[in-house]
Amino acid sequence: MSDNIAILELQNVDKSFGPIDVLHDISLKVRAGEVLCLLGDNGAGKSTLIKTLAGVHKPTRGTILMDGAPVEFSGPREAQEKGISTVHQFGGTFPLMSIGRSFFVGVEPTKGWGPFKVYDRRKANEIAVKAVQDFGITRIDDGDRLVGGLSGGERQSLAIARAVHFGARVLILDEPTAALGVKQAAHVLRIVNEAKRRGLAVIFITHQVMHAMAVGDHFAVLIRGAIAADFRRGEKSREEITDLMAGGETMAGLEAQIDTYMASHEGQPPPAP
Repeated sequence: MSDNIAILELQNVDKSFGPIDVLHDISLKVRAGEVLCLLGDNGAGKSTLIKTLAGVHKPTRGTILMDGAPVEFSGPREAQEKGISTVHQFGGTFPLMSIGRSFFVGVEPTKGWGPFKVYDRRKANEIAVKAVQDFGITRIDDGDRLVGGLSGGERQSLAIARAVHFGARVLILDEPTAALGVKQAAHVLRIVNEAKRRGLAVIFITHQVMHAMAVGDHFAVLIRGAIAADFRRGEKSREEITDLMAGGETMAGLEAQIDTYMASHEGQPPPAP
């Protein structure tokens, strides 16, 4: 991998919720055409890190940079406008919508003029089907098909294709293979490699070491909210990575504490760092 400037970088990022310290001195970077695998067991702090990257939480301390310049996100929409797109475990799709409608939800193409504009179903379907098929998902050929009839892997593929179509530069994949069978997981891993080939920076969050090793270029192991190891492809074996992940205690109960803190301080300014 060349030494070009990282698309997204975290420098010494901490995140606390009042007295609850969740992330500690996180420094990571991901470049175009690279897959950064963020590994950690349940409760390691991955969810909070994802939300910090995606603009849901602001760092308590530290800096987020894009293309080498510091950035601050006022919320997820601003992060998305900068090109950071998050695909959650079940794809963020809508089971009772058609593929075309789900692909364009919130930004539906229209036809007609003035007050007579209506949703352009044909255009939406054509674009959605082509975007998914460009990723090699040839089984999807009908934009009117309901999303709920797709397999888990196909739903993930649809969500990733949508993110790419709408200009994602950094793709954050939150446990995309966790609930999938072997065939569907392999399907999603092929999509990840295709996104990498297209020059996206991919952050692949998982606790499944084999899936990470299949696509990763750069790996970071998160334990109790801190980076326990940071290494490149080929530098550690599967057994070494698994041992690293197993070496940390999970932050049991932290999510509940955070939710309680956020609920009790809703509408109040955050404490000074």
